[in-house]
Formats: sequence, C-alpha cells, structure tokens
Amino acid sequence: MHTFVVCAYKKSPFLEDCVRSLLRQTVKSRILIATSTPNDLIRVVAEKYNLPLYIREGESDIRSDWNFAFNQAETPYVTIAHQDDLYHQDYVKYLLRSVKGKDNVSLFFSSYLPIRHGIIGEKDLNCRIRRILRLPIRRHGSSRFWKRAILSMGNTICCPTVTYCRENTGPSPFSSELKFNIDWDTFYKFAGQDGEFVYYDAPLAYYRIHDGATSKEFIVDHQREEEDRIMFRKFWPGWLAELILYFYRGAYKTYD
Repeated sequence: MHTFVVCAYKKSPFLEDCVRSLLRQTVKSRILIATSTPNDLIRVVAEKYNLPLYIREGESDIRSDWNFAFNQAETPYVTIAHQDDLYHQDYVKYLLRSVKGKDNVSLFFSSYLPIRHGIIGEKDLNCRIRRILRLPIRRHGSSRFWKRAILSMGNTICCPTVTYCRENTGPSPFSSELKFNIDWDTFYKFAGQDGEFVYYDAPLAYYRIHDGATSKEFIVDHQREEEDRIMFRKFWPGWLAELILYFYRGAYKTYD
C-alpha cells in the first residue's frame, strides 16, 4: 500500500537516523533509497539495512531527483522521506487509517515538530501559526477554495509529512520551476485540481533545523525571498503580496 523513498543527497550525517525511524514503523512499508550523488555513506546505509538503492544519472536537480525517487515506487501511496528528518513510529498507521474509505485522495499530511540541536522540541510560533492556518482543511479537504486558502498565507504544509496518492497525482508529480518552493508550488497545483487533501492534526514527522540545511542556504542567498514573492503573487495582487511577504519574513528566523 505504501512506500517511503528516501531522497539521499551527498553525505548527510542524519541519513541513517532517518532510515531507522522508517524501519521502526508499527505498520511496515516498503523502503527505498534514491540518489543522484552516490557515495560510500549512502551505499553503506543501504547495504546495512538491505534497502534497494536507485541511482539517477546526470546533474543533481531537486525536481528531477524527487521525480526520479517518486517513480521508483509502485505502491498506491508514496512518501518522499527527507534524509535529515525523522518519522513517528505510527506515521504509516495513521496515514492508512486516515485515507481508508476515501477514493479521491491526492495528498495526506500531518502536523510536525522541529528538531533543534538534536532534540525534538515543542511547537514554536511558526508551527503554531501554520497549524491554525491548516485547520479548515479538516472539514473542507475536497474544496478547491479551502485547499488554496490554507496555502495563501504561506506554505502551511510541512513537506516531509506529505504522502502522495499515485492514482491522483500521476507519475513525476513535481513540475515546478522553483527550487526552494517546489513543494509549496506543487501543493498549489494539486489544490486547483480534483482530489482531497487529508490532514492528520498531530505531529507524525520531526523536521530538523540545522546550519547545513538547504533551507538555510536559500535564505542566505535571498532566493527564498524571491520565490516566496512569486508564490504570494499567485494568490494576491502585487501590493498585498508584498505586505504579506514583509511579515512572512519573520519565519526565516526559524533558521537562526
């Protein structure tokens, strides 16, 4: 029914911890590793846990890497597992319970908690605000208006928590030209299509915040700000998008 595909990149010291959290699931899933940057660390982890390793040829690119990873799975539900993050042992259990009996799911996602300095912390202000903005989708998961509304004030869906239903997303679901906001833009695309967003309002993933994170690199070189501007302008007129962006920049302090 479900596959975790770990999208491994370069030499992350957190890769094995991620894999171990997937192996600890109370409901077992297929686990694969996909990479465009093969190295000894990734190979050792794959061999140690007897996991299939798929290598994409060519230059690394987040859209191509994610699509390649996604397309290796053959099950109805697919989660692109982020190598730096951890998953609650009951992630798959609550995923399958939440989508049971639903025949038009496009995305499943949950709440999350941050990991700072190796410790799973409490919900920070950013987490709490995003949770409040997500809440309407619990009752209106099939409404295009509400699916877009929960994304209109920022990317309220934490990417590592997301599972995609292959039947409704199709193969290679990532088509955005954006780099940092490829996830937000992808959710926006599916929000405008038929297919239900199913939200589980409890943390089932733990999002690691650290200096080596790609997210922080995009903030430092201001690419995140430019891509956030592009996304807000999909929802709002220019002047209002700039006003929202002014306050939204406060979320960047999450990585300080």
